[in-house]
Amino acid sequence: MENDANSSSRIDRKLIERNRRNQMKALYSKLNSIVPHTNSRESTSLPDQLDEATNYIKRLQINLERMKERKDSLMGVERSTNTNTSAQKSPNIQIHEMGSSLVIGLTTASNSHFIFNETIRILHEEGAEIANANFSVVGDTIFHTIHLMVGESTADVYGAARVSERLKKFIQDADAYDK
Repeated sequence: MENDANSSSRIDRKLIERNRRNQMKALYSKLNSIVPHTNSRESTSLPDQLDEATNYIKRLQINLERMKERKDSLMGVERSTNTNTSAQKSPNIQIHEMGSSLVIGLTTASNSHFIFNETIRILHEEGAEIANANFSVVGDTIFHTIHLMVGESTADVYGAARVSERLKKFIQDADAYDK
């Protein structure tokens, strides 16, 4: 009788271990199927597959962190100061020159409407033709985008550079005045 119980117990353990191995094999196969492979023709050993999956996940984490930083920089957010304070945010301007056209990205606090108005006034004084202007509000920050053309005559070759410098000086002065 003890022999039968011992034999039954041993068979149960073997069956449990076989099921565990089959389950692990299925999980390894599933993991291996979602990781991109450089050598798809060669079969790789299990430790190599796990190492490849680990490296792939680490690369994804690094790429995700880079993308978060890029998103934050495009939105004008600094990750270390991601707290909601009532302190006045400094205006920020990014100007991209493309020949005689400009694309302006202006980031201001929601209570700084005069900065946008003054920017438009400066553009009109310089004779710029605004093709498109739009804005987005995120929390207490406003993101303005302005597409414009600066005169294309030969006398106005440096128009885009002049407008760009004038706007940058205005934003610097406005930021210094707020502080």
